[in-house]
Amino acid sequence: MDLIPSFSVDHTKIVPGIFTSRVDILGDEKITTYDVRVTRPNIEPAIDVGAMHTLEHVIATYLRNDPDWKDSVIYWGPMGCLTGFYLILKGNRAPSEIYDLILGAFKSVEEAEEVPGASAVNCGNYLLHNLGMAKWYARRFADYLTENAGNSVIFEYPRSERLVTDDGRQFFDS
Repeated sequence: MDLIPSFSVDHTKIVPGIFTSRVDILGDEKITTYDVRVTRPNIEPAIDVGAMHTLEHVIATYLRNDPDWKDSVIYWGPMGCLTGFYLILKGNRAPSEIYDLILGAFKSVEEAEEVPGASAVNCGNYLLHNLGMAKWYARRFADYLTENAGNSVIFEYPRSERLVTDDGRQFFDS
């Protein structure tokens, strides 16, 4: 059995960032799945489960209410490996074109005073939330995106560039 494309990406070289995972055609419409990688797979610990769940709720609410993007959002949800999220949008934009959307979504977590939909009626595991840790991860990722805004490494799946570790956040020679 052949590996699916997302299992053929070299996870030892992925850094945090926003990447095109795949583009599908549904009828006459292109649908793009983005890999929004918050931590380094197999290097950094997985995101805390309660924080991941909270990030899912807060950011999904942000995305589905953004006046410019809400009609394009199909899905926002966690990766099973707990290192990031998948965002599925109508259309086919370069990852750099959704940079401001993703940055704004993660910055919105810092402003959250409660977790939307965190009740027994609205959520299948409403007790599994951690807003404090979600804010920490969101701030860390937003800072990383801001610091690396001009670096293509946060928008392109890694190739064979030489891996270097500077301060734990800069991973490729430019």
